[in-house]
Amino acid sequence: MTTDRQRAGASVVLTAVLAGMAMIGPFSIDTPFPAFASMRTDFGVGVDQMQWVVSAYMLAFAVMTPFHGPISDAVGRRPVILGGLAAYTLASVGCALSTSLPMLLGFRVVQGLSAGGATIIGRTIVRDLFDGPAAQRLMSRVMMIFGLAPAVAPIIGGWLLRTGPWPLIFWFIAGFAVVLVAAVLLVIPETHPPERRTPVRLGPMLRDLVTVARDGAFERMSWAITFSFAGQFLYIGAAAIFVVTLLGKGEGDFWVFFVPMISGLVLGAWISGRAAGRVSGRHLVAVALGFSVFAGAVNVTLASVFGPQLPYAVVGPSLIALGTGTAFPTVQIALLDRFPARRGAAASVAGVMPLALNAILAALLAPRVTGSVVQLALASWVLVGLGAGFWAWHLHSSRIEVSPPADPESHEPLDQM
Repeated sequence: MTTDRQRAGASVVLTAVLAGMAMIGPFSIDTPFPAFASMRTDFGVGVDQMQWVVSAYMLAFAVMTPFHGPISDAVGRRPVILGGLAAYTLASVGCALSTSLPMLLGFRVVQGLSAGGATIIGRTIVRDLFDGPAAQRLMSRVMMIFGLAPAVAPIIGGWLLRTGPWPLIFWFIAGFAVVLVAAVLLVIPETHPPERRTPVRLGPMLRDLVTVARDGAFERMSWAITFSFAGQFLYIGAAAIFVVTLLGKGEGDFWVFFVPMISGLVLGAWISGRAAGRVSGRHLVAVALGFSVFAGAVNVTLASVFGPQLPYAVVGPSLIALGTGTAFPTVQIALLDRFPARRGAAASVAGVMPLALNAILAALLAPRVTGSVVQLALASWVLVGLGAGFWAWHLHSSRIEVSPPADPESHEPLDQM
C-alpha cells in the first residue's frame, strides 16, 4: 500500500526529471555564452557570425518541433524522449570536437533537431497524467525548477571556461543528457498506451498539425504567449552582447543579468501554481501580460534615465519575466486542453511558434537593436505589447464567438480560456 509520503516523494522525483528534460533548451543556449569570445578567436569570426551558434540550434529545434508530438502520439512518449536524448548526446560530443564554425553549426543543428524529444514531450506527459488545477500546479513547479537553468547555465559555462578550453562546455552538456537518459528510464512511465495511439502515417500526422494550427483560439493564445516571451527572450538571445558589450562585464559575470531575470520567472511560476483553482485562467493571464507591458514601460524609462548602469539595466527584464512566468503555465495547459486527443500535435505547434520567432530574433533582430540599452528596451516593449494585444483579441473573440469543440473526438473539457 502506497503511503502519502511515498506518493509525495514520487511526485517530487517526477517533477525534478520533467524539469531536467525542460532544462535541455536553456543549457543548450546559455551555457556556451561565456565561451563566445574564445570561440570567436579560435574560429576567426565576428560577433554577428557567433549569433548563429544560438540561431542554428533554435531554427533546427523549430523545424523538428512539429513532428515530435505527433510521432509520440503514434509510438509512445518514452521512445521519442530516449531517442532524442541519445541523438542530442552524440551531437553535443560533435560540438566539443568541432574545429571550425561551420562544423560547430552543423552539430548545433543536430542538437536542435533532437532536443525537442525531451522538452516538448515533457509538457505532454504533464497533461497525460494530471487534469485541471493539478496539471497547472505541476506545470508551475516544473517551470520553477526549469527557470533556474538560464541563470545557472552561463555561470556553469564561466566556471568550465576557467577550468579548461571551450569544448569542455559541450562535454558537460553531453554528460547532462546521459544523466537524463538514466533518469527517464528509471522514473518516467509510458503515459500514452497502445490503445490510444495513432497510425504512423505522414498524411494523418500533417492533417493533425494543420487542424491544430488553423484553430483560431489556439492561434490567438499561442501568439499571445509567444510574443510576450519574445520580449524576455530578446535579452537572452542577445546576452553575450548585452552583458559584455553594453554593460561592460566579463565572461564570468553573466549572473548579474540571469539571476535577477530568472528570479522573476521563478516567482511568476510560483504565483501561477498558487493561483491554480483559485483564480480564473483568463483573469490571471490578462493581469500577468498587462503587468509585462507595464514592466516594459518601466524598462524603457530606466534605460533612458540611467543607461547601462546596474542594477537599473536588469530591473525591467526581471519584471517582464515575472509577468511571463505567471502567464506561461496557464496558457500551456489551455493550449493542450484545446486538443485532448491530439496533445502531441498541440504541444508541437505550440512549441514551434516561439522557437521560430526567437531564432529569428536572435539572428536578425538582436544585432540591430543592441546599439544601446534604450534600443533593446524599446524592442522588448514592442514585443510584450504585441503579446498582450493578442490576448486582448482572444478575450474579445471568445465573448462574441460560439465555437464548436476544437477536438470532437474527446469528451474531456476543452478550452476553458
